[in-house]
Amino acid sequence: MKINQSDQQESDLPSALAKPAQRALAAAGYRRLEQLTAISEAQLKQLHGIGPKALDQLRQALSARGLAFAAEKRGK
Repeated sequence: MKINQSDQQESDLPSALAKPAQRALAAAGYRRLEQLTAISEAQLKQLHGIGPKALDQLRQALSARGLAFAAEKRGK
């Protein structure tokens, strides 16, 4: 079976991400960097497969586009 190129092109996540991190993001429905601006780093860390290195790579990729993770929600 041929890999659908439109599926590959729809993701702009860093290609250097480890496979477990890529699978975790895909399973959670995250395929574009812009989608990650709606969640905090703490929320992303809860995904199995997302570790410090993956977070750093994603943070750098977002920063390169002038984007960032959502701010942490602090309740008092």
